[in-house]
Amino acid sequence: MATAAPTLPFIDLVAQYESIKPEIDDAIQSVINRAAFAGGAFVTEFEKSFAAYQGVAHGVGVSSGTSALHVLLEALDIGRGDEVITVTNTFIATAEAIVQTGATPVLLDVDDMTLSLNPGLLENAITPNTKAIVPVHLYGLIADMDPILEIAQKHGLYVLEDAAQAHGAEHRGKRAGQFGLAATFSFYPGKILGAFGDAGGIITADEDLANRLRSLADHGRTDHYQHARSGFNYRMDGIQAAVLDVKLKHLEEWIEIRRRKARLYSSLLSDTVASTPVEADGFRHVHTYYVIRTPIRKAITDRLSAEGIPTIVHYPTPLHLQPAFADFGHKAGEFPIAEKTSEQILSLPLYPELADGDIERICDLINGLA
Repeated sequence: MATAAPTLPFIDLVAQYESIKPEIDDAIQSVINRAAFAGGAFVTEFEKSFAAYQGVAHGVGVSSGTSALHVLLEALDIGRGDEVITVTNTFIATAEAIVQTGATPVLLDVDDMTLSLNPGLLENAITPNTKAIVPVHLYGLIADMDPILEIAQKHGLYVLEDAAQAHGAEHRGKRAGQFGLAATFSFYPGKILGAFGDAGGIITADEDLANRLRSLADHGRTDHYQHARSGFNYRMDGIQAAVLDVKLKHLEEWIEIRRRKARLYSSLLSDTVASTPVEADGFRHVHTYYVIRTPIRKAITDRLSAEGIPTIVHYPTPLHLQPAFADFGHKAGEFPIAEKTSEQILSLPLYPELADGDIERICDLINGLA
């Protein structure tokens, strides 16, 4: 089928900006008036407010979700000769940050229902070189943390949550970041809490770790020209922090709208063409992406594309099959759940400004393929 000109965006950041324009403009102007462009008071304020929102004592703002993962691993002295366990069906940044430290990412398959780390595979993956487990809260759903934490405690391992897609996500009233030693977040513009450029953050209950993170992200400083160790230029921009602080005040409302619209999708889509996202009792799925699974993905994408409706696959190639990680010797068929689902998953448009009528039209188009 031919591709039509888009009739609606996959995510509408312009509409979001227009809905809070005076607040955003005032915040940016305040940063300019104080020339607080790299670090500074606006970053400190956002660090405090975001950590409080997630229910954790300390926050550290950094330049991206990737740098958040990297500096956290470095702060824990994870490096050459160490192994870090994570999943294969995630964005490359999760494993990329591990590789950047010199450590080895040990990839695992996932649970067929939740697509998060399968705790039943953990024990066999742990070796004397294992230092940490990095579960990924994929698409806005908390991973199955209780058994992961139990196994990690048994073996004396760090649990570091990759919460890049899980702002506000909960399990039994606990938000992302309250489970492991620390959690990392991305504030990339397309996230449900997104900056006006790249930004990231780390939260932790450990004050000493927070201080190490803050120092390492700013060239290892202990004072302006005193450096305890070689660090990184991973500071958060003042403008990004100010924008994020404004958006944070609206995040709960936006999440609840997203959840309502996700329920509308799930109520309308026929189970003969697609499986809708799982949300077990006690979980609060924030639907950073609304991801269906379908055996007719190409037919759906072709039908929607012909009507000007965009879709995205998050993510089409598991990490063990990426050329970047070919040296680790993985083979096709090694992680069958991740490989199977990578051929079935499809993200549909979802954002607070998306009209219910557009969701109904999308579902009608998909159901028509049954």
